[in-house]
Amino acid sequence: MSIPTAPPSLPSGRDVDDRGETVLARRVLEKTASQVARDETFAGGSSGGFLGIGSRADLSARPDASVELAGNVASLKVTVGLPYPMPLRQTTEQLRRRITERVTELTGVQVRQVDITVSWLKPPQRDTRGRRKLQ
Repeated sequence: MSIPTAPPSLPSGRDVDDRGETVLARRVLEKTASQVARDETFAGGSSGGFLGIGSRADLSARPDASVELAGNVASLKVTVGLPYPMPLRQTTEQLRRRITERVTELTGVQVRQVDITVSWLKPPQRDTRGRRKLQ
């Protein structure tokens, strides 16, 4: 039979709450929001190019996200591209809800607001394999 012992005390008598806090960088929240939008919805981003020149709509790229952080409360701005046709109001509301839930769940930061900008719509690809241009 073993005798229960008290948990080890912290050095110099410090309380657990006095040990410090974990602070997430804004960039971590931006990448988390961007990845959630990409993985859990139909949203895409832009890829290629330099400083926005020559970039192209890409549904497999991560959307752009920026964050304003005040303590443990975040406001996010996410710029996405979506496949067309799609009900935009329903899709952006679903995206907003999903980003809010998952970013809060993954980071512990309360998301107060998510602004979504749809920067492009991508129509379905046409199958041109069986066609020829007439001259």
